[in-house]
Amino acid sequence: MFAIADYPSFVVAVIVFLLIPGPGNLALVTSTGKGGLRGGLAATLGVIAGDQVLMWLAVAGVAALLAAYPPAFRGVQWLGAGYLAWLGLRMLLAKPGAAPVLKIRTGHYFRQALAITLLNPKAIVFYMAFFPLFVDPARPAGIATFAAMAATIAALTFVYGVVVSALTHRLAERLRADPRIGRFMARAAGVFMIGFGVKLALSR
Repeated sequence: MFAIADYPSFVVAVIVFLLIPGPGNLALVTSTGKGGLRGGLAATLGVIAGDQVLMWLAVAGVAALLAAYPPAFRGVQWLGAGYLAWLGLRMLLAKPGAAPVLKIRTGHYFRQALAITLLNPKAIVFYMAFFPLFVDPARPAGIATFAAMAATIAALTFVYGVVVSALTHRLAERLRADPRIGRFMARAAGVFMIGFGVKLALSR
């Protein structure tokens, strides 16, 4: 039914990519630190939703369009870079006692993670390159095959997000007793956000 070649290796590859630090991981950790388990879960769902959109855009061949019209690709890339840098700058400049950059509203965490995920156009190209590695050339790869791959990625991302949120929440409870540590972590997150934005803007 599915033309997935070496499904166990596909699962392992997805897990490895989930473990690579990036804006999505940082948004998940920050959301959990500010909004607890509900914030982390909402951010996880936002990452999953964004990934699903990018995956199906890749399947539809949007990557080919972006490759054929580089200004469109660069435009989305710069938009994503600017958004990440803006978030990071707000975290760095936030004063003690000020409202958090990531507000304690579950819907906000979802939208935040969704936007961060969608504003990474290279993810479309990544999925276009990644999927063929695990498609059996001896069998036709229809919609059902890509749907199974997308569902697997969503399930693994959900489990990963729940685990990371639980660990982050447990750590955050211990750190709340010292506000200085919280401010340091917020500023460190801001620096990383700006770094990810610069990296995205300079990547080719």
